[in-house]
Amino acid sequence: MTEPLLRIEHLKKAYGDNVVLKDISVDVAPGEVIVVIGPSGCGKSTFLRCINGLEPIQGGSVRIDGEEVDPGSKNISKLRQRIGMVFQSYELFPHKTVIDNVMLSPLKVQKRPKAEVKEEALALLERVGLKEKAGSFPRELSGGQKQRVAIARALAMQPEVLLLDEITAALDPEMVREVLDVILDLAREGKTMIIVTHEMSFARAVADRVLFFDGGEIVEEDIPERFFTAPRTERAQKFLHTFEFEAVREHEAAPQEQQQA
Repeated sequence: MTEPLLRIEHLKKAYGDNVVLKDISVDVAPGEVIVVIGPSGCGKSTFLRCINGLEPIQGGSVRIDGEEVDPGSKNISKLRQRIGMVFQSYELFPHKTVIDNVMLSPLKVQKRPKAEVKEEALALLERVGLKEKAGSFPRELSGGQKQRVAIARALAMQPEVLLLDEITAALDPEMVREVLDVILDLAREGKTMIIVTHEMSFARAVADRVLFFDGGEIVEEDIPERFFTAPRTERAQKFLHTFEFEAVREHEAAPQEQQQA
């Protein structure tokens, strides 16, 4: 059996008396895509931040290839390079061009040769369909384009694991598809990813395994084919039913909006 690339054991995260994550344990195999879903406030984003060492934890451990991710350790910078993260809010530098945003960390953090980094940055921008925007500034891009640049920037650090936190939440519906297509391509190429999303159809298409969080715990864990067709727990059934209801309501509202337009 393949050893896990990422091992999370008995993870606990609390802010004072408020326990956000309770005894979370997950193994992630190389090339596996884990999708984390659940109601707002259940600890999904905090879970990703703990994995990347952006949040100190109050119990348990996070290990990549057996090496513990500890925000207080001397080698935390090197460990973070192995676990890339893409945020909901892009976090691009507005005064730098697209290619400079992608090149910045490999140059400053990894101290790699500029010519090599530039060649790879252009290849990554082509991969996400934005090579022609290399000289543009973030203000000249759409939300979907900004998010694709953010993905290219994360990939430029050559991470072993990629964490994606609600990367389509701030986008208009027509921009969501272009971003999700990039992630689907990465999944097909065997990129190890943990994805927090509210896009249920996307989660079903991309996931090897689904983790359903509620109240800081993993309430249910299964392959997408079973989870989305026959969830075992009442809480997951209720959650999925709510999403189905919202999708129907949005579909029924669309013709009315078109008529008004």
